[in-house]
Amino acid sequence: MSEAHLLFERLSPHIAKVTLNRPDKHNVISGDIAEGLQNAVHTVENDPQLRVAILCANGKTFCAGADLAEVSAGRGHKLTTKTGGFAGFVHEPRSKAWIAAVDGLAFGGGFELLLACDLAVISRDSQLGLPEPKRGLIAAAGGAFRVGRSLPKAIAIELAVTGRPMTAERALHFGLVNAVAEPGQVISTATALAEEIAANAPLSVDHSLALCKAAAECSEEELWQKTQQAVPTIMGSDDAKEGMRAFMEKRPANWQGK
Repeated sequence: MSEAHLLFERLSPHIAKVTLNRPDKHNVISGDIAEGLQNAVHTVENDPQLRVAILCANGKTFCAGADLAEVSAGRGHKLTTKTGGFAGFVHEPRSKAWIAAVDGLAFGGGFELLLACDLAVISRDSQLGLPEPKRGLIAAAGGAFRVGRSLPKAIAIELAVTGRPMTAERALHFGLVNAVAEPGQVISTATALAEEIAANAPLSVDHSLALCKAAAECSEEELWQKTQQAVPTIMGSDDAKEGMRAFMEKRPANWQGK
């Protein structure tokens, strides 16, 4: 990207790090970030070696939402993509695990990016919130319903209708995030989590992730059907055989993802 507002790098053969890089603008989402973030998702999805991605940001604000200058200039449509929705991310289909690594403030669209990820690590000083009602708006990039899926009903409604920020301690207490780290340690904590995921069989991880996501939308009967459909693929895979061999031989498995 010409202004390097989005950075993509490999932390290891199996882990990607995607960084919002507009710290002087509180990492608000511009058209090029939306396009770049969608491209980053496609890169992760299409690379069989990549198994986990970390979404983070430079600066003291993870993301403050939409770039209002772009919206005011009549370019608000560029902040979304056809399949990805806001930031090219919140609605983009993803089969691999994404970890939000937040070291700072994540309000509005920034919080919605976290909610769109599968796991989250935040710093002790971080705050999360949906201030849209304070501005006559609504968290339309998934925030208004994803908090309802991620938090107890009363807490979710409080967050959605008051615009009040949530502390890291409270987010961890209610299971909204996986871990709280000290400031400056978020990336290393998220990387350790990513390494733990990447060490497992890719097919097993991807199918398990899909079932976990489906749990919020499908009936138990549908979930049983999805599980039964996944079992032949997993049990017939080379990785299942390798997993058994590695266990018996007391060595790390060499996963092939097939």
